[in-house]
Amino acid sequence: MSKKDISNKEDVQLLVDSFYAKVLKDDIIAYIFTDVAKLNVPEHMPIMYNFWATILLSKGTYVGNPMDKHFALNEKEALKKEHFDRWLKLWFDTVDELFTGSKAEEAKTRASTIGRLMLFKMEEANH
Repeated sequence: MSKKDISNKEDVQLLVDSFYAKVLKDDIIAYIFTDVAKLNVPEHMPIMYNFWATILLSKGTYVGNPMDKHFALNEKEALKKEHFDRWLKLWFDTVDELFTGSKAEEAKTRASTIGRLMLFKMEEANH
């Protein structure tokens, strides 16, 4: 099966669903989502669909401040470089498995930027 680029909200949903399937089983970061954040997956997924659709397609309805949510999470469990590195690796792997093209590359670039900024902010908060 040949891969296509990310072009619509269904593609974003496939990407996010596939990514979270990996995250929630991952040896390094799953516990942050399941035990620390106690993530309500059915409630969380539409938020993530809208977040990534807004970023990649300018078609989402995301409103909110993800940094605030991560600061609150960081107070419960220090979010560290290895957590962000793993999150990013799983994101890149998922994008590369499913898609190819300029939007797929943008998805990786945007995730890198978001991850670096969040890591910087969390490290500042932890000192």
